[in-house]
Amino acid sequence: MKWHSAVMVLAAALLASGPVRAKDQYPASAITVVVPLAPGTTADILARLFGEEMSNRFGQQVIVSNRPGAGGLIAAQAVASAPADGYTLLLANSGHAILGALNKKLPFDPIGDFAGVSMIGEAAAIAVAPPSLGTRDLKAFVGLAKASPGSINYGSAGIGTATHIAGAYFAKQAGIEMVHVPYKTGSALIADLVASRIQVTFAPAAFTLPMLQDGKLVALAVASREPMRSPVAVPSAVSSGVDYEYATWYGFLAPARTPKPILQTLSTAISQVEPQLRANIISQGIEPRTVALAAFDTHIRQEMTRLAPLLKGMGDQVGN
Repeated sequence: MKWHSAVMVLAAALLASGPVRAKDQYPASAITVVVPLAPGTTADILARLFGEEMSNRFGQQVIVSNRPGAGGLIAAQAVASAPADGYTLLLANSGHAILGALNKKLPFDPIGDFAGVSMIGEAAAIAVAPPSLGTRDLKAFVGLAKASPGSINYGSAGIGTATHIAGAYFAKQAGIEMVHVPYKTGSALIADLVASRIQVTFAPAAFTLPMLQDGKLVALAVASREPMRSPVAVPSAVSSGVDYEYATWYGFLAPARTPKPILQTLSTAISQVEPQLRANIISQGIEPRTVALAAFDTHIRQEMTRLAPLLKGMGDQVGN
């Protein structure tokens, strides 16, 4: 009887402890990655590439949820208000950090309410124009803009997005005046650019790559000191006489109170980039770069400091 009772007690203990261990094992269910832009954009492409890789590593489904609109505010708020358990992540880009600089009445802190998981890459902006503009290099474009101030319309993915900042920063560095035209979708922006309803956009290569390769759009310069050689050849802005360096970073963020062991698990999985995934990232015109956890948080804050003067002026323009 004593032996039978001991077995029953042990069995009960094992049954009780089983669910606890399963619950503590992360991840035990699907992970949702929220993207602040529409399907087909650079951020969306990256979310799906890494989502597939994470799914293979974790043995759990990774769901990509596109929540475009309001310059990334909708997606960011959805993640900021989600449980801090590692099951809801944000695939953010540079536009995320500047939300607070452009809107002082946000219901969340774009920096303080998020924890860096890992940066995954950076993509220098490319000044892209339609062939009908008649300029094939940056010097000619700047000359055209200076000859007719305010005649150049540049498109972005929305107010406060990385493409908005890239264009505003270029105007400042080149000493020209341009009119900002925000779009709700990348497809509408591209359609208007190809049709010459706007004259230029400043975006990572992946945003316009098919049109550049088909000759429907022209790459004037890349916002870096070195030229781009792949996936398309583009001269540097610096070599064209404009001190313009601007790269959009991409990375995963989580709600700020997410436990550190979970953040570490995610960061480790994301940083272990397989050769094929790395090749896919590079083919999109993105330079793979890993900056993890607290170092990623620091990088975001430093970028905010660098752009502060520009962002203050832009915040004033949008009524903040």
